[in-house]
Amino acid sequence: MFEPFLKWAGGKRWLVQYYAGFLPQRFNRYFEPFLGSGAVFFYLVPQMATLSDSNKGLIETYQALKNAPKDIDKLLKLFQKKHSPELYYSMRESIPDDLIGRAARFIYLNRTCFNGLYRVNRNGVFNVPMGSKTVVEFPDGYLEDISAALQCATVRVSDFEVIIDQTKKGDLLYVDPPYTVMHNNNNFIKYNANLFSWNDQIRLASAIRRAARRGALIMLSNADSRPVRALYRDFGNHYHLKRLSLLASTSENRGKTTELLITNYKP
Repeated sequence: MFEPFLKWAGGKRWLVQYYAGFLPQRFNRYFEPFLGSGAVFFYLVPQMATLSDSNKGLIETYQALKNAPKDIDKLLKLFQKKHSPELYYSMRESIPDDLIGRAARFIYLNRTCFNGLYRVNRNGVFNVPMGSKTVVEFPDGYLEDISAALQCATVRVSDFEVIIDQTKKGDLLYVDPPYTVMHNNNNFIKYNANLFSWNDQIRLASAIRRAARRGALIMLSNADSRPVRALYRDFGNHYHLKRLSLLASTSENRGKTTELLITNYKP
């Protein structure tokens, strides 16, 4: 079990902290087609895994960490010494040519941007302002441990349907798509709907049902909303999990909320 190296909007640290009992005890391979911070993967540290996402920068960062954690660690230590608004906005505006440099930049911006929020504009440019966090580097050996955990995994940029269709009987598929319905007043619907539409939700539901028919074990996180519940009304066991919401646009809308968890097995 490892702490994820990234902060991520919609991350599932709370899920493995409070609801790990919903995960199956035994499975063959592990698949996660919406990777994000990888909290469930780093909790399980399975023997075989396929990790994917459509976010190229995110996947490049995982790939670089898998193969060159010491090189990234050296750059982050350098950034720690030089961290300032000038460095932050300079890094935000420029993208290195090499993979290691891009991965270190991705982690640096993630650790020091406002609220750990990954967001790009319509031109695909990261545009989050600098936040109040000042810790850039990790404890000695941490990134090497992350690299060791990733040795079991194939990490790739891919559409979710391609990955889900690879699952077979006994595999565990954890699915945590962007939420594309208004949920908990978090104001991220406008952003996520551009990346992951309701038609994608329908396509995802079809792919999940195909995987279930092949015998895969399914765990799905999604918005606890009427449209999503209706989309899966005839599938699996539905659970309404309480959690603390920190992503609302105003403080008065922050507080306890629920998310929907669906499994096709009994925990």
